[in-house]
Amino acid sequence: MDENNNRPVHEIRMGGVKASIWKNETKTGGSFYSASFHTLYRDSEGSWRRSSSFGREDLLLLAKVANEVHTYMVLQVVPVADDSDDGDSDEIE
Repeated sequence: MDENNNRPVHEIRMGGVKASIWKNETKTGGSFYSASFHTLYRDSEGSWRRSSSFGREDLLLLAKVANEVHTYMVLQVVPVADDSDDGDSDEIE
């Protein structure tokens, strides 16, 4: 198994809240994205730890990180616009 398959395709962090975004392949050759959320903190020995529990002070950041994750995932499936257009596609004829 390729080592890169065990790594998130993108990470988003705000303060102590972090999201890891994963790309998953389906059996039919398609793909979809999922996310895991963690809060980061230092233990009594100064080592970084993570938890999937969020305190009151983390919830607003969690919501903001989740919004950024959603935006990232949506942009991954949007087709790239054709640049051959003359730029007047917004006009109604």
